[in-house]
Amino acid sequence: MQLCLDVGNSHIFGGIFDGTDLSLRFRHPTALHSTSDELGIFLKTVLRENNIDLSNITDIGISSVVPSLDYSLRSACIKYFNINPLFINADIKTGLTIQIDNPHELGADLICDAVAASQHFPSKNIIIISMGTATTYSAISKNREFLGVSISPGMRLSMEALQGNTAKLFAVEIKKPTSVLGKNTTASIQSGLYFGQLGVFRELTQRISEEYFTDDSPIIIGCGGFSQLFEKEGVFTAWMPDLILQGLKHILDLNRGLTA
Repeated sequence: MQLCLDVGNSHIFGGIFDGTDLSLRFRHPTALHSTSDELGIFLKTVLRENNIDLSNITDIGISSVVPSLDYSLRSACIKYFNINPLFINADIKTGLTIQIDNPHELGADLICDAVAASQHFPSKNIIIISMGTATTYSAISKNREFLGVSISPGMRLSMEALQGNTAKLFAVEIKKPTSVLGKNTTASIQSGLYFGQLGVFRELTQRISEEYFTDDSPIIIGCGGFSQLFEKEGVFTAWMPDLILQGLKHILDLNRGLTA
């Protein structure tokens, strides 16, 4: 079994692969100052509560965009699992050609998403919309070239900006509104967040396609925490909530010599 961890700014999204089967998914809030013991005990507890024998974990892969947690995560894996984890970065085998100015700036999460997408849709141009703390738009060519990224504030971050920088606006539940025009403050904020994000989807995917994919229309993949809200809007060719874990597993296999 393989333990894969996506460490984001808001949550740690984890999964257990039993062969090719993603047999368990779990989430935990990201705490920036967690110790190795806190992380290790959490991981052992969630596995035991799901009837997974810790001795069956043979490998661990980590995609982290929170550098302050990397030391504690590595220490937790070594102390509680006796496994030195593989951290994803641009220096390891990915099967991608990364065509950006400084590949080391590219987030591990974006690398994992791109690898999984290229596996699912070989020989296809791809745009990945990943909705986390930030919303990212990654472009990958049919030749497995990572062409670049566009980054905008995520929905929760946008809401927090309104709440923190206006006198009368407040936090709301992020959900799909029933109308584009709100009849109260809550509905008005929800509308702006939802339809504003939807408009950015359409504008950016169109511009990326016109600039980079004139030869062949791209597959558009939605993933990340809030992507499910937009599953029925017709902006995604495919909605793939486990994309990052699948990419993490493939990179883990590739670098451990388990796959070609």
